[in-house]
Amino acid sequence: MSETTKGTGEDITVVHLMRHGEVHNPDGVLYGRRAGYHLSELGRQMADRVAEHLAGRDITYVVASPLERAQETATPVAKSHGLDLASDERLIEAANVFEGKTFGVGDGALRKPGNWKHLTNPFQPSWGEPYVEQVVRMMGALDAAKDAARGHEAVCVSHQLPIWIVRSFVEKRRLWHDPRRRQCTLASLTSFTYQGDRIVSVGYSEPARDLVPAHLLAGAKPVKGKSKAFGA
Repeated sequence: MSETTKGTGEDITVVHLMRHGEVHNPDGVLYGRRAGYHLSELGRQMADRVAEHLAGRDITYVVASPLERAQETATPVAKSHGLDLASDERLIEAANVFEGKTFGVGDGALRKPGNWKHLTNPFQPSWGEPYVEQVVRMMGALDAAKDAARGHEAVCVSHQLPIWIVRSFVEKRRLWHDPRRRQCTLASLTSFTYQGDRIVSVGYSEPARDLVPAHLLAGAKPVKGKSKAFGA
């Protein structure tokens, strides 16, 4: 039975945008859209933890980015609800010219002058998929999930940057930002509540927070020798 708002007759639907778990990336490269990057053992624990957290929820649709790390994160959620796992290309990671390279302030790809041309416009950004294009495709994926689970709940597994960008758009913040300030920790849930076809609220939770290494939490200060989960 569909949940409705009292007195309006409009369905209430919740779409959870979930970031995938930790990835096995021993070389510390920005893996982006590259194939072959799977969850680490810790990442699998994170996926299982979120599946346990959502086990009692009215989830009727689970979909993920086609990349392995997203599919592997979504699988426990789909299984716990007896659902087939769908795939949506619109949930994929943002394209980035630095894919396959190590990347950080003062090291890796940024030390090569030939790459500096990609850093001319942080507002677009010039090094990857434009923020506006990310908003368009992610809003399309959210709307599709909302329609598939109307009156119930859906889980969409995606990646940090697209999740943060579409949340920023919905909450009417500027799209360009300091990546260190993104509130989108590994295996976190950014939840959009729809009344009919309108988003009426956005929530955020971290069911696997105790499993996330401290240097990977939102707002954490850089730690020498430890990098963020690039291409996440």
